[in-house]
Amino acid sequence: MSAGRNTRDESASSDAEVMASLAKALRNCGISVIYQDPGGYVVWARNAPDAWSGVVAGARDRDFLPKKEAERLWEVKKDVLASGTSRTIQIAVPDGDGSAWFDLWVDADRSENGMIRGLLTTAVETTEQKRREQTLRTLLREVSHRSKNLLSIIQSIAAQTGRYSGGIDSFLVRFRGRIQSLASSQDLVTSSNWRGANLHELIAGQVARYCADPQRNIRVQGENPYFNPNAALHVGLALHELAVNSVSYGALANGDGWVNISVEQAIAGSASGGLILIWSEASSADGEAAKEKRFGRVALERVVPASLGGAAVLSFGPERLEYRLTIPAGNFENA
Repeated sequence: MSAGRNTRDESASSDAEVMASLAKALRNCGISVIYQDPGGYVVWARNAPDAWSGVVAGARDRDFLPKKEAERLWEVKKDVLASGTSRTIQIAVPDGDGSAWFDLWVDADRSENGMIRGLLTTAVETTEQKRREQTLRTLLREVSHRSKNLLSIIQSIAAQTGRYSGGIDSFLVRFRGRIQSLASSQDLVTSSNWRGANLHELIAGQVARYCADPQRNIRVQGENPYFNPNAALHVGLALHELAVNSVSYGALANGDGWVNISVEQAIAGSASGGLILIWSEASSADGEAAKEKRFGRVALERVVPASLGGAAVLSFGPERLEYRLTIPAGNFENA
């Protein structure tokens, strides 16, 4: 008799240890289990989520879940009670400044004779997964938006280049150069996680490659503004056109020449954030050929300033070229 009691006591002790171990394992895995009677009253719960405040014996879903979600969940549970078929549902619970998301599995608990005697709800928090999905959707929308913008820019460049090219060979040379310019600026934007690029990076990518000695051929003064993605692409295009023109007619046509690139406030002493980008150099392009409306000039005087919501002036003096691009404050990002 004593041996029988010891066996039962050991068995009970063993069951309790197993249950404690299972509860710990569920907690480690972020799994919650709630058992309710057919009326929906909690009989017991293990590892209830922090966001579900009030999960105690005798409580119902409406006591620890938002009213709308409790009603949705109870409709699912009534279906399980009626059919005996397992169901799943996803719910959201307010948690701090956002929502905590949970995937729920609702199963019927049957007695030995097959009668449904309760409901077993298993919950797994999926908040981080949900946030990753939302972030991914946002990123995909952003990529789609930026891709459409980039395609529009390419389409405009193709049309304008064709308009100001004398033949297919001339078109291909100019178009390839401009696409390479966009690709270079786009690489900077992408590597910054779509934040943009600063002026010095754009100068290195768009101008330095045309110089025999960049440190001697390029003189940079003033601020180093950080442009948002759209501004980075268009300022990069402007720098490309200026560099190509300089190699053909200006200071970069020989190894000893130099260009000056400076940045100053749009209005002296103003805190508005608007800046003026100034490119100046010695140039032989001051005759009628320079005044011809080639795409380079169209891009510098119309396309780029219009895309930035700013203004531009390209002027030719005696053996001198100066380009002043006014860039409003909305084109900048914090580095």
